[in-house]
Amino acid sequence: MRYSPESLEAFLQAVETGSFSAAARKLKKSQSTISSAIANLEADLGVTLFDRHARQPTLTAHGQRVLPYVQAIFAASERLDEISVRLADNVEPRLTFVLSDMWQTAHHESILRQFSGRYPDIEFECMIAEDEDVIDSLQIGRAHVGVLRVQESYPPDITVARLQVGAEMAIFIHRDHPLAKQKEVRMDELHTVRQLVLKTFVRPGNVAARGPVWSSPSLLLLLEMAEQGFGWGILPGWLVEQFGHGVLTQLTVEGWPQNLDVDVAWSNKTPPGPAGRWMIDRLRERR
Repeated sequence: MRYSPESLEAFLQAVETGSFSAAARKLKKSQSTISSAIANLEADLGVTLFDRHARQPTLTAHGQRVLPYVQAIFAASERLDEISVRLADNVEPRLTFVLSDMWQTAHHESILRQFSGRYPDIEFECMIAEDEDVIDSLQIGRAHVGVLRVQESYPPDITVARLQVGAEMAIFIHRDHPLAKQKEVRMDELHTVRQLVLKTFVRPGNVAARGPVWSSPSLLLLLEMAEQGFGWGILPGWLVEQFGHGVLTQLTVEGWPQNLDVDVAWSNKTPPGPAGRWMIDRLRERR
């Protein structure tokens, strides 16, 4: 039996977002359309996928069994799209790469040099964004390939692959601050001082911090705020070393520094062309 791609997508999106209404908003369709699509899939399969008696629909035991198979169908479809792009070899005229300030390696610089030689006629654009802003730029077609720290979950239309090189993050404060004089700093002491927090455009209310907060969607701006003595922040070590002015001190705090994993991401609805796929492959190589 052949199942409607729309029904399968509605099912996956409902699982991802937690409700039929949220799935409808994500897919820009009416809730009734999503409900009908899922009902049609249930009829085709002959099982009930969601328990609709609770406030929010939850997967039934049958739904939990079906989910990995539907995910596998979409994963195979994504791989087929990638192969078709490679076989067609229709190189895109323009490539936009959105990059987190969190991640910076010599590997990245080497890739750009190779890219310049391999695709000299492509218009290339490099943007800086973080977390949800990277995902949003891929979803709306503003960018084709993105690098960001690993997220708890990703939308179904975003495909990711783990990179071999992560990002080391540490806690920094101005060298003249009293905490900078201590050999070790407790987290409860930090929470009495203003924290400089990363806040994206997509989720302006996603600041999770205790105590006073200043925020910015840019790690580079947070670095400047820290250098002006406005508070402490969690910053990439490479950013402080390369763009700082020697006025910040790395605090010794239990559990820090931390090495965060990083993903390369792209939209599976509008997958990158050969040049974008080449860049993804190079980013995934171990260096």
